[in-house]
Amino acid sequence: MRAVGSCYHLIRPFLTFFTIALTILFMFRLGFLLWQIERIENISTVVQVMVNGLRIDISTLCYLLIIPALLHPVMFLLKQSKSWFSVLRYWFLLCIVCLVFFEVATPTFISEYDLRPNRLFIEYLIYPKEVFSMLLNGHLVAVLFALVALLLCSFVCWKIIYLQVLPRASSAKESKHSLQAQGVSPAVAAISFLLVFIAMFAGARGTMGHRPINPSFVYFSTDPLINSLTLNSMYSVAFAAKQLGNEIHAAKVYGHLSNQRVIDLVRQETGQNVTAFQSDLLPTLSKQIPSHKGKPKNLVIILEESLGAQFVGHLGGKGITPELDKLMQTGWNFERLYATGTRSVRGIEAVISGFTPTPARSVVKLDKSQRNFFTLASLLSRHDYETQFIYGGESHFDNMKSFFLGNGFEDIVDFDDISEPQFVGSWGASDEGLFNQAHKELTALHKSDKPFFSLVFTSSNHDPFEIPQGKISTVAGEDDRDRAIRYADYALGNFIEIAKQSDYWQDTLFLIVADHDARVFGAELVPVKSFHIPGLILGKDITPRQDTRLVSQIDLAPTLLSLMGIADYHPMLGHDLIKEDAPERAMMQFSKNFAYMTNDKVAILQPDKAPSYFAYDPAAKQLVRSPEDAKLGEVALAHALFGSLAYDKQWYDLKPEPESSGKAEVMASKTDTSVDGANSDSISGILPSI
Repeated sequence: MRAVGSCYHLIRPFLTFFTIALTILFMFRLGFLLWQIERIENISTVVQVMVNGLRIDISTLCYLLIIPALLHPVMFLLKQSKSWFSVLRYWFLLCIVCLVFFEVATPTFISEYDLRPNRLFIEYLIYPKEVFSMLLNGHLVAVLFALVALLLCSFVCWKIIYLQVLPRASSAKESKHSLQAQGVSPAVAAISFLLVFIAMFAGARGTMGHRPINPSFVYFSTDPLINSLTLNSMYSVAFAAKQLGNEIHAAKVYGHLSNQRVIDLVRQETGQNVTAFQSDLLPTLSKQIPSHKGKPKNLVIILEESLGAQFVGHLGGKGITPELDKLMQTGWNFERLYATGTRSVRGIEAVISGFTPTPARSVVKLDKSQRNFFTLASLLSRHDYETQFIYGGESHFDNMKSFFLGNGFEDIVDFDDISEPQFVGSWGASDEGLFNQAHKELTALHKSDKPFFSLVFTSSNHDPFEIPQGKISTVAGEDDRDRAIRYADYALGNFIEIAKQSDYWQDTLFLIVADHDARVFGAELVPVKSFHIPGLILGKDITPRQDTRLVSQIDLAPTLLSLMGIADYHPMLGHDLIKEDAPERAMMQFSKNFAYMTNDKVAILQPDKAPSYFAYDPAAKQLVRSPEDAKLGEVALAHALFGSLAYDKQWYDLKPEPESSGKAEVMASKTDTSVDGANSDSISGILPSI
């Protein structure tokens, strides 16, 4: 009995810490559930979240404590208990502070992304200037509340830890012979070590199954937010960090198809004859024949930050974009255009590269795509275009500058180059200052003999939604986001009006498109309605049209090339929408879930699960369960896998060298780039004459 008592007193500090930490995480999780009570279907949902959350919390704490817990009996055996307890106190406090920090940061993150902190939380940390400015200017009250909660919780926990971390002595005599004074016997130390090892190993692993516990083990709902609440935020961020260190191929998330089957299916879905694809090295490379046969046109793409259809009156939204609504009557307007993701970099890769979304990071950030990755700029450079990126903030954000400069963009214009920023917020120059600079740049480019392509990326409609005073009227009850959207719309309308009076308007196509919606939320595996965005092509020769076909962001680039009169080879899977019989489909990546939508059905892929099938009701803007469709599921899987394969095997890695004969040589000198994965030391292919 004495040995059992000694073991208990030896491990009591860890039991105390577990009690404190589990209580804190329990209270935060319960609070989040009460906050999101409208998303709770029944009491069973609450029970599953709390029980599954307890499993994740225990696993988290075991990982945090496994090393000090194993050292604990050893330190007593070596009679180093006094100094060791000092180490334990501060380690316990550090763990509590970290746990509480991530929890108090969670409400603001959920409000923006409808999920617990994840990989986005990590990615933003490398931009401290922008993030701190955003927090201080747009979320000061939340920051102060979180800071007070963090300090108060840390103070209380420190007091408890300080009082409880040492074994208690009921009398002076017992104190004299206490564990810390006398150390422990080898037998007690060995028993304690064994018990701690078993407990920590089992707790961290969280399951007796083949694989240790991970988010997919505890996810049970079709609502991604409810699933994420089963985690704690420190675990969620740590798991995301682990994933970032090892970019997972989509096949490890959704399942496998042979490379050739992926190629065959994605080729079929382009609507082109198989003979159009003439390179085994670059299996989606095909020649595009443009609809425009005259002088090649200039191109300006205006990428609007966070402008979802929910705000656009013409698309059934709130009606706070009157300028865009008017413009939609004067150009080729896409009424059912869907973004591929929820981040700006995802929109960039779709619009500029026609690249399909993956569960990994956007190619804008990945290593292999920083050079010789296909973009509109790299293609147009072959045709002697001047290529330019114009941004009101710092172009290094989200790795844009590196990606653009390595892939065809010759000139970067960002905050330091804007001569009259008008108003400067957390993210840089206001949209007015950006567009004024863009007008100057386009005017200068037009004076040269070369055609040009400019990508203009706005930022005023970004949290904390800072806009200049006196530019738009005040509307009672309107929030900061709505005001920012109305200002962005005002600035856009002014720019297009100026552009129409300029010389460059006559020879230029304009695409106005959102990168993604402002907030992606909902109790569905993929909230399709939150991917609906505006897209509009304007120009002197563009006939006004309301296009009701289902369109993806990846269809825009091929369509623009066709309208511009560019004949060339490219690897994009998007459709030339000039063709009325172009297949209709869209694809969306929401966290780790992938949706492939046709006109009447949606297949949704989840990690380590069979596909789910739905019909999308545009009127109700919701998914309705439908019978299994194995063919659609296979097509969805092929498109989910294609992006990972294309990136990994560098199927988008073009190295064209125009020749006087009109031929383009594509060189590939990398191993494992053949379709079937066979190694090759040096491979080259000659494309047919353009």
